[in-house]
Formats: sequence, C-alpha cells, structure tokens
Amino acid sequence: MDLNSPIFDRIRVKREPRQAEPERAKVVCDHPGCDQPGAHRAPMGRLREGQYFCFCLDHVREYNANYNYFNGMDDGAVSRWMKEDTIGHRPTWAMGVNRAGKNFREDPAAFRDPFGMFGGRTPRPRAEDKPSPYGIAARKALTALGLDESADGPAIKARYKELVRRLHPDVNDGDRSGEDKLREIIRAYNYLRTAKLV
Repeated sequence: MDLNSPIFDRIRVKREPRQAEPERAKVVCDHPGCDQPGAHRAPMGRLREGQYFCFCLDHVREYNANYNYFNGMDDGAVSRWMKEDTIGHRPTWAMGVNRAGKNFREDPAAFRDPFGMFGGRTPRPRAEDKPSPYGIAARKALTALGLDESADGPAIKARYKELVRRLHPDVNDGDRSGEDKLREIIRAYNYLRTAKLV
C-alpha cells in the first residue's frame, strides 16, 4: 500500500475531538416530600401506558411492592383482558366465512354424504376394513417371512425354520447369495419373538 497515494489521502477520515457531554438536569424523586434524585422509573399504570414516575431507590421499591396492573378491575374484566391479550388487543374476524355454504348446516338432507362424515348415515363396514391385531412392525416382520396376519405362533416358527434351511450358506455349499435375505428373516423372527407372537 502506498501511503503517499492521493487516493489514500482522500479516504482518510479525521476524527473530531470529543466534547464533554453536558450534564443532564437532575430529576427529583416524584414521591411527595422527597428530594433525592429519581434515577429509577416505575410505570404509572394500566390507563397511562408509556408514562413513568421517577423515584429514588427506596420509593421505587415501595411502589413496586404495592403495584397492581389490574387495580380497579373485577374478575370478569381481568379474564376478558387476558383473552384479548392473546391476540394483542386487536380485532379479529372469523375465517372461512361462506354465506352460501350455510344451507347444508340448516338442512342436512340437502346434500349427499356417502361416507357419513357429517353425522349422517354411516356406510356399511367392509370385511377388509377390520382393524389389524398387529402393529406396523409386526406386519412388516410377517411380510418378510412371507406370511399374512392370520398366521399363529406354530406357523411362524415352521416358516422360519423352512426359510433358514433353504437360505443358510452351509446348506447351499457355501453360497452366500441369500445371506442378506437370511439376516432379514432372522431379524423379523426375533422381533416377533420379543413381541410374544411366537
């Protein structure tokens, strides 16, 4: 960097000498009869938001000990205020107002409800809609063994033994091509055993 460059001289900033700040006017404590400096602010109250008293340390402690934001309000007014505070005391409007869509609430027969979602007739349950007695993991384990949900403990055990005999490398002259499938079957069978399904 060339310190004698004319460009460098133009961008150099000269500091202004620092001036002493003028003394602020001392604020006196707002408590009647107190002439101490009022260095501590205290809120004036609910109806005078953003306005503060200036007290000395002793008087601000006394004021804060007795301060009640809800002074003069009954329980109903306090609960209304708290409810309005959740939305920041701003007006709100109902969402999704559809005046044309109110007819179906007044006359339920005016619309078709084939699935019974609005409390009308319920569709006839189908046989395949029965809830499964097994969880998702148990169903995955049964699928890995090639079984459906109707399989019981002895059927699961027999299918496991059959698959192990078929895929084990010792039975297949050291062929390890079915080893990953064998691990998956062993994992599935162990899960079914811990779930007390075998």
